[in-house]
Amino acid sequence: MLPAEVILNDVANDLVGVFRDPGILIGIPIALLGAVFMSLGAQYQHRGVVKVERLANASGASGLSGGQLLQLLRRPSWVAGTVMLGLGITCQLTALAFAPLILVQPLGAVSLVITTLLNARISGHKPTKASVRSIIACVGGILIFVTIAAFVATEQPISQSELLTILGLLAVVVVLTALAWWLWMRKHARPLFYIVAAGVLYAFVATLAKVVIKNIQEGDFGWLSILCIVGLLVAVTLGAYFVQTAYSVGPPDLVIAGLTVIDPIVAVVIGLVILQEAATAGAWAIAGFVVAGLIAVYGVFSLTRNHPQVISDSQELPLQRGSRGDTAPPR
Repeated sequence: MLPAEVILNDVANDLVGVFRDPGILIGIPIALLGAVFMSLGAQYQHRGVVKVERLANASGASGLSGGQLLQLLRRPSWVAGTVMLGLGITCQLTALAFAPLILVQPLGAVSLVITTLLNARISGHKPTKASVRSIIACVGGILIFVTIAAFVATEQPISQSELLTILGLLAVVVVLTALAWWLWMRKHARPLFYIVAAGVLYAFVATLAKVVIKNIQEGDFGWLSILCIVGLLVAVTLGAYFVQTAYSVGPPDLVIAGLTVIDPIVAVVIGLVILQEAATAGAWAIAGFVVAGLIAVYGVFSLTRNHPQVISDSQELPLQRGSRGDTAPPR
């Protein structure tokens, strides 16, 4: 019995050594549990938004009104989805306490697979070959990203100058995003805009949350930490509004696809460039990050064109089609 135990211990030690930090082995399953909650929450929130639009007989494509937001609070499905998203965020923040940002964030891609299966069953829009290829590109690119990150990710102390840089970038993103929506996009509703905007904002939320968690762990909770919380709340509020609006112009799995790709890619760029979480990575790892990111982004853009529910909805619009000028009557 003793030799077998020694062998098992050696194998376990080798596996832990591969990941450099034993905390990663705790962070990964917690992040995966969070992905499950995120997928369920997205499905229930989407259902709530659709019901509110139907009851109000008004689309929220150009931005949900104050009245529609209040009605969401009275929809059990939306409230249940919000609770599940809250649990998902809690799991994500807990995972960030154990593992680097560039490893935790991409694991949310698992929620895309779950949400796709749920939406196909509920909506009756079965995935096509083109949409399946798009989903594989999203998930495959992110999984490649995670695999590389698991071997090269290392956490570095965050300086005040790095933190101020992140907060400054967030301020610029918030202003530009709000202006773009107010001046143009709310009149020309596109799901891709809402998805990308929310993904970028949520990436900053994850980054700032990681900073606050580390400061609390180290007993260094000062004015910068308070500023991080303020920035985090602003990004969460604006990002959540864009997500709810995205549900009115696109299916939940399309929204999740954008969030699980855009969010981690932006978060990883912040981790790589500003926080130096891959300072020990070689050129091969950087090249792998770039290739994997491009594959995942391609998957999102491809899914916006090939998602069966998006295609079905567009076929119902009275648009001119073909050389004969045929139109499809609205349902």
